[in-house]
Parts: sequence; C-alpha cells; structure tokens
Amino acid sequence: MVFSSSTFLFAFLPLVLFAMLLSPRGIRNLVLLLFSLLFYAWGELHYVLLMLVSIALNYLFGSCIHRAKQAQVGARAWLVAGITANLGLLGYFKYANFLVDNGNWLLSQLGVPPVEMAAVHLPLGISFFTFQAMSYLLDVYRGDARHDRNPVNIALYIALFPQLIAGPIVRYHDIAEQIRRRVLSIDLAYSGLRRFIYGLAKKMLIANPLGEVADQIFAIGGGDLTTPVAWLGLLCYTLQIYFDFSGYSDMAIGLGRMLGFRFLENFNYPYSARSVREFWRRWHISLSSWFRDYLYIPLGGNRAGPWRTYFNLVTVFFLCGLWHGASWNFVIWGLMHGGLLVVERTGFGRWLDSLPALIAHVYTLFVVMLAWVFFRAETLPQSIAYLKALLVSGSGDPNAQYLALYLNPYILLVLGAGMLLSVPLAPRLEMRVLQPLGSAGAVFNLSVLCILFLLCLMALAAGAYNPFIYFRF
Repeated sequence: MVFSSSTFLFAFLPLVLFAMLLSPRGIRNLVLLLFSLLFYAWGELHYVLLMLVSIALNYLFGSCIHRAKQAQVGARAWLVAGITANLGLLGYFKYANFLVDNGNWLLSQLGVPPVEMAAVHLPLGISFFTFQAMSYLLDVYRGDARHDRNPVNIALYIALFPQLIAGPIVRYHDIAEQIRRRVLSIDLAYSGLRRFIYGLAKKMLIANPLGEVADQIFAIGGGDLTTPVAWLGLLCYTLQIYFDFSGYSDMAIGLGRMLGFRFLENFNYPYSARSVREFWRRWHISLSSWFRDYLYIPLGGNRAGPWRTYFNLVTVFFLCGLWHGASWNFVIWGLMHGGLLVVERTGFGRWLDSLPALIAHVYTLFVVMLAWVFFRAETLPQSIAYLKALLVSGSGDPNAQYLALYLNPYILLVLGAGMLLSVPLAPRLEMRVLQPLGSAGAVFNLSVLCILFLLCLMALAAGAYNPFIYFRF
C-alpha cells in the first residue's frame, strides 16, 4: 500500500485517524502498531514475520546494552552483536544475490563452476527500518536516549507506518519522548493535512508525469539516443526523483503530525545548492545526518588530517551508494559524490565559493545530474552509453528521436512548474504576499489545497502512471 493510492486515502488513513481519536491514550501506541503492521502486511504479507523478528532482536539487544551500561561492563560487545545482527539481515536480503552474481563472475574467470542460489526477495523498506533499529541501539549505548522497557513502544518506533517504507529515517533520540507522550491537536493535524496534500501533489502532479517521460527515454538504446533527447530524459528524471522522494517525505511528515508526531525535515531545496557539500546538507537530510553521526564522525571525521578525512568521505559515500541498492551503478553514484566532496575539500570548494552564485549553481546541477545517470540506469553499459549521448554526441537519428515526440503543452507546463518549485520561490511568496493578507491569504491557501487534492484524485481516477520507485531501494 502506498500513500498515493485510493485504498490508503479512502480506507486505511480514515480508519487510522478515527481509531486514534476513539482509543484511550493508554492503548494508542498498541493500536497504531497494529495498523502499522497491517500497512506493511498489505504489501509484504510474508515478511511481516521478518519485521517482528527484527523488532524482537533489537528490543533484546537494547535491553542487554542498557543492563550492561548499568553494570559498566560488556555494553560495547552487546552493541557490536546487535549491529552485526541488523547488518546480517540487511546483507542477506539485500546483497546476497549481488555478492553471488559477482562471485560467480570471478569463478567463471578461473574456470570454476558457479554457485547456485535462488533469488532472494528484497523486503520493502528493509533499508529504512534496519537503519532505524540500529539508531535505537546506538542511542541507548551512547546515552542519547534511555531504553524503553515497553516492547510496544520499541516496536512502534521501528514499524511506524508513515516513514516505514520511504523515510525519512527517524532517529530514536528524536522521537522517543513523542512515542511515550504526545498530544493530538487540531492545529497540528491541520498542518499535517496541508503538508500531506502538498506532498501528494508533488508526487501525482509533477513526479509522475515527468517520470513517464524519463522512463520512455531511458528505455531507448544508447545508440539510438540524440543528445537533446538524452538531456530531456535526464532533466525529467532529475525533477522526478526530487519531487517523488521529497513528496513522500512531505506526506510522511504530514501523516506524523496528524498522529501527534513531529518528524524532522528531510529536504531543503537541494537543487538550489551551490556546491556538492551544500547539496548533501539539503538532500535526504535524515540519511546524510545518519551517516555523519553514526559512521563519519566515529571514523574520525575531519579530525585526523586531510588524507584520513578523504578516506572517511569516500568510505561513507561508498556505503551510502551501496545502501541505496545492490548494484555497481549505485556504488559508482556514491563514489562520484564522495570524490566530488574530496575535490571540494582540497581547495576547489574555496575557489567555488568565490565564484558568482549562478556559476556555482550551474556546476552543482551539472555534476549532480551526471551522477543521476548511474542512479537511474539499470546497468553499467546503459549508463556509459547514456553519458556518451549526453557529453559527446548522440548517434541516434534526429528524424526519429526529437524533442517534440516527448514534449506537449502539458509536459511543458509540468516541467516549468517543477523547475520553479524546486527552488525556494513558493515559501518566499507565501511569506511576503499571502501572510500579510491575513484571513484572505488563509482562504487562498485553503482553496489551493482543495484544488490540488481534487487534481490528485482526478489523476488517480484516470489510472495515471503512478510508480513506486523505492522498490529498488
């Protein structure tokens, strides 16, 4: 079940909200946990047991870490065991096939028979809920949050449905007190509903139409691409992944508010960045801060000299790429970003800061978009062929592949809206124009919300293209 579906909008969500309103405060967490497990079971019925195993293991490891810290002995060993268990589950389900396939390639070079292994299914959201589970263990070990003896609370933290399958990655110390004590309020619920509708509109009205164009163009063989069409496909994908991912984050944040939670922001107009450093302070903030606090800083961060800093950056982004998917394309995408961050730290970043803002902005968009080729393409050869079409010259027939095949007035409108809304223009207009209008501005905002929601419903009713791109992650 995804947020942008009629089942979720008209059945699941109303049931959850009514259940929260009618449930006594003492059992709200249990009721919400049951709904969260139902939400997961809707798409991954056979893997609910895996999630319950993960919950039970992490509750037990958290309890052991807590007791060991009180006894002042053995806490680190329990932490290592817990992290190993979590990475073991993630490694098997996400990377077993990848490792076997690459191992078999090496064996074939040596003339050794391949290892036979059945395909392992990738459970939905396992990357997200595994990182959240590890956050719980690390926060208890560090003393950033206390162990909760109530297993329902820990289970709810790991399985909470708004951010379960597409983030943001909510860290335990940020939400522990909210799980134990939170208040439902009309103001918070309204702000959540507003945020949810904006996120739904991002997904349905911008990401989906542009994603359909991107899919058509990326499906063309590299030898048949023309350079203008290749750049159009990349532009569409660049906007699709931002509005799809940030739209889902907006919906998750909005759902959290409706349920009394306050999640941290996950995106802050990353395409307005003027360096790759700034891009990662704005893009998927929950993931980049997770890697920073739980991996980069423990590795030494930038405290052990420049070469160790470079090593730490490349290591973190190698793992960041691998976290996104078991594919060399994701690894290369991560290494590209890690390498760019290293280059910016060697002095290029200071020179970049001295350039006019427009030039720095164009540089950032250019390298980020080139990296997206590896993120979107299915195979490494396809990525290389696509880059050739972008940077050298597409060898496709311009009479067979031209922009007008993909551009119509509707797509042009969506492209224009996407480019305008990918920079912080709308919040500035709201602050400077609508807020001074008082009640008139509020009525205008409400009218826009109603129109956006109606347009989303029309797209759903029409059976419009509505992919869920996080199945790859």
